[in-house]
Amino acid sequence: MSLDGFSMRPLVNELDRLLSGGRIDKITQPNKQTVQLLVRQPGSTYCLCLSVSPQNPIVYCRKNPFDSPAEPPVFCMVLRKQIETGRIAAIRQYGLDRIIIIDVDFLGAGGKIVTKSLVCELMGKYSNIILITDGIITDALRKVGNNSSRIRTVLPGDTYCPPPDAERLDPLTAPVKDIVRRVRSFNATCLDKALIAVCQGFGPVTAKEIAYSAGLSASMTVNDLDDLDCSALADSLTETVKAVSYDNLKPCIVLDVNGKLLAQAAFPLHYFSHKEAPNDPVFFDSLSSLAEKAVEVIGSYIPPDKDRFQKLVKAEILRLQNKITALSDELKQADNAEIYRISADNLQTYRYALKDHADSEVTLNDIYGSGKISISLDKKIPIGENIQNLYKKYAKLKRGKELICEQIVLAKENFAYMQGLENSLGSSTLPIEIEDIRGELIQAGLLNEKGKKKPFSQKSSEPFSFVSPDGIKILVGKNNSQNDRLTFKIAQKDDIWLHTKDIPGSHVIIKLTEAGLTPQLLPEETLLQAARLAVEYSKAKGSSNVPVDYTRAKYVKKPSGAKPGFVIFTNQKTIIV
Repeated sequence: MSLDGFSMRPLVNELDRLLSGGRIDKITQPNKQTVQLLVRQPGSTYCLCLSVSPQNPIVYCRKNPFDSPAEPPVFCMVLRKQIETGRIAAIRQYGLDRIIIIDVDFLGAGGKIVTKSLVCELMGKYSNIILITDGIITDALRKVGNNSSRIRTVLPGDTYCPPPDAERLDPLTAPVKDIVRRVRSFNATCLDKALIAVCQGFGPVTAKEIAYSAGLSASMTVNDLDDLDCSALADSLTETVKAVSYDNLKPCIVLDVNGKLLAQAAFPLHYFSHKEAPNDPVFFDSLSSLAEKAVEVIGSYIPPDKDRFQKLVKAEILRLQNKITALSDELKQADNAEIYRISADNLQTYRYALKDHADSEVTLNDIYGSGKISISLDKKIPIGENIQNLYKKYAKLKRGKELICEQIVLAKENFAYMQGLENSLGSSTLPIEIEDIRGELIQAGLLNEKGKKKPFSQKSSEPFSFVSPDGIKILVGKNNSQNDRLTFKIAQKDDIWLHTKDIPGSHVIIKLTEAGLTPQLLPEETLLQAARLAVEYSKAKGSSNVPVDYTRAKYVKKPSGAKPGFVIFTNQKTIIV
């Protein structure tokens, strides 16, 4: 759950103090959802990250910039032309909405200062980054036309209008008694929903925390509030407003038992039950460091080219599915080739009794003694040509059956390979891992571009590494390149190799030799954990009762000319996990 407008106010103040007066040295766009501004201040350079990811739209300062593609997208080029080398005059918030505005000053003609504004609308799937000059839209990351929205368009040349919003009270300036009075007018509405409807910037997290701090249930109806409840609500509102002031900030995130983000706010959160969040909230020194951690936990950042490669692989998987279906239909026709020959033989036998161009279908006594046979005809051509066409189709199907079988086998192999690539892309998070997959796509002929040259000092990407309860290392490949290296270079002959049975996935190695053990002494707990990891990093993730093959690494071979990641193996056993 992303920050609401109320918690964004101290974030905006933090960014304004840190970056106002700074010069924009460089602008990059790591992916279609993220823009980075490198801002130089005396003695320091900051990376201001603008993310419109639907899962967690946010503006914050990162410690290290994301890697960016070699070719900048069009929107990035526009920003470079329009605001690069400008100075940040101010970073401000539109009311308490989730809209952050970055004003950038330039020295124009005649020494006149020109101001352009970068508007970041951080509203879930409707998030956008818009560049405006004198109230007119210069460009936008996501253009919105009349066909997408009848309420508001976002196109170059349009006058910029903020998103429409209901009239609500500003909790930072409005008297608390006015807020409580307005809340009480919502009658049968739940308390948290009434707070959201009354106060600008309040989201579910803030509303539930205020209700909890007042000793009230967020789901209780406003009708059930008495005067004491209202007094407690007023005190809770006052304390929450104080909590977002500069001196009192304690930004925190709350994680569930699996490390999934439940909530984030500029103030401490207490309303989660121990069952929902068994661990204490994680506190941060700044809202930027909180935002950076939240992006990491949510996984909302997509490395350069990953999204593009995922779409490419999905399109190829769909194409291969359609090809296999079409080839299977052709194979069925080829299996029925004898029907065309029998039909032609019957037409040839009864040719004397048939008239050209007369019927679209004829029914004859089958000369092979199987009763009646109905034969479709093309009335546009004579009976003789119909007979010849049937014989030709029979001959073609007979010749093509072997070829169709070969094509089906090849298409199924490519389909499994593409599913493996799709699985690898899901596991890859670092640019170097994405580069490995780029090389595979180029090699497979799906990508018509040159791979990037690795710097001499750059190491190869590393597989996942785990330690079993028995203290034995388990390695898991993230992509086919790692799988091959793991199986044939890192693994020793008596290490245990695992892979999901007939399901695309990662190669898994149990480093028995390193632990000083033989295959006969393989601990059962280690085998179970390795098998579960094989399932976790496969297309069967989330399934139950998945078969996993395992054998000694020396029994795993790679056929000559095989695709990356493809192996054959013997002497395997199967475990169900």
